Amino acid sequence: MKLLVLPGDGIGPEIVGAAVHVLNAADAKFGLGLQLDYEDIGFVALEKFGTTLRDETLQKARGYDGLILGTISHADYPKPDKGGHNVSAAFRVKLDLYANVRPARTRSFLPTNMKAGKTMDLVIMREATEGFYPDRNMALGWGEMMPTPDVALSVRKITRHASERIARRSFELAMKRRRKVTAIHKANSFHMTDGLFLECARKVAKEFPEVHFEDLLVDASTAHLVRNPERFDVMVAENFYGDILSDLASELSGSLGLAGSIMAGDDLCCAQAQHGSAPDIAGQDKANPVSMILSVQMLLGWLAQRHGSKALADAVDAIEKAVDQVLADPTARTADLGGQSGCRAFAERVASAL
Repeated sequence: MKLLVLPGDGIGPEIVGAAVHVLNAADAKFGLGLQLDYEDIGFVALEKFGTTLRDETLQKARGYDGLILGTISHADYPKPDKGGHNVSAAFRVKLDLYANVRPARTRSFLPTNMKAGKTMDLVIMREATEGFYPDRNMALGWGEMMPTPDVALSVRKITRHASERIARRSFELAMKRRRKVTAIHKANSFHMTDGLFLECARKVAKEFPEVHFEDLLVDASTAHLVRNPERFDVMVAENFYGDILSDLASELSGSLGLAGSIMAGDDLCCAQAQHGSAPDIAGQDKANPVSMILSVQMLLGWLAQRHGSKALADAVDAIEKAVDQVLADPTARTADLGGQSGCRAFAERVASAL
């Protein structure tokens, strides 16, 4: 099984290295038969090739079973005509990795940012190929414009195809969990775009009578996440709402650094941590690699389901338990969680706990 590793910017090489260390340990223990290849992206690729993402890299990625993508400093990239291309967006759109799957859960042995006694165990299914994002809602051109220096306009794209398939993936996931789906929208204001998204979610809901379905306004959903997070199981949202809500949920449950994330299509899946590239601590062995490790774990889970592999499924369970075992020791945590471990040492502890 072949995986393509793309270390990325900032702390990307460190957390990807940590995740690969755990992955190699799981490969050795469970006989996964993994082959890892590497490719440059981001600032390293810009310096070498004049672009943050070569067409050859995208084409190469299509030939792999899975991808491991490090953090991206796209806000610091030059303009596209100078070679600065958002790698994450390009992967999502051009490789059709439409489902950004972002779980958030509390752990009894870790502090949260919620009221005492509150717990969270949910997954946000974020549609990742369209919406308000100007770099991914046009076949040609850009989804923002300024007809005058004092007027700025933005175009939002919502399609029936994208809305129905992210809804369907959400209900399929809910069937394996607590059988509840909440569609997030603002159809009372965005009558056509959010209206279409909600229409599609309601249509797909009829295919899954075993799953309880509800819809909730996006502004109300933020309040409920804070006040009553236990009500949610699977939340499905268009791109912009899902991006914001997943960060909120992860931070409430403990930290952005504790939540895994994958970008999944029908035939390919990419592991990528939820958080940013943190260039201020890059190269200092201070980064928390949990999100990246759990993202790789989620990638293995996607592959296990796709190939019906017991070895992969066993590795998935082992990595999750090992991460929790290490996190349960306060001194073993990274500094952002009040511990004493560096990025590499934390990964070594997880690998040893498998």
